[in-house]
Amino acid sequence: MRKDFDFGVVDEILSHHPANELSTIAVLQDIQEHYHYLPEEIFPRVAKALGVGEARLYGVATFYENFSLEPKGRYVIRCCDGTACHVRGSLPILSKLREQLGLSEEKKTTDDLLFTVETVSCLGACGLAPVLTVNGTVHAAMTPEKALDVLRALKEDIAKEENSHA
Repeated sequence: MRKDFDFGVVDEILSHHPANELSTIAVLQDIQEHYHYLPEEIFPRVAKALGVGEARLYGVATFYENFSLEPKGRYVIRCCDGTACHVRGSLPILSKLREQLGLSEEKKTTDDLLFTVETVSCLGACGLAPVLTVNGTVHAAMTPEKALDVLRALKEDIAKEENSHA
């Protein structure tokens, strides 16, 4: 646990929610939206603020698949490997993304915390297979080349943003 963790964001999020157990999921969602995961440092403070036990809070965070205790990238790319997507070639897409970003099945997030590549069992868009999502936006009828185009566009957006701040 880092001693220098800045709780300003967490306190701001907590101030927008009632201080009770019913706010648990909403608070965790807001914290994850900011950090892209749930840092371990937040659990004692959030538990105390909401009047719940740390174990209960941790239980909620680990029960729901959308919560992550591991840092994720700014862009979370989910590659569907359900039956329809798999049959239509999702694995070469996944391989190309991992190769391009220096990732593997074990290493899902780039060191700069810009990209996370995950596989999911189904995105519910079988008629559009193969499918991937970027932060929830669906990209249909993907190929390895189209996936690289999506990645290139994201990197261009990052570069433009960095240039506008320079």
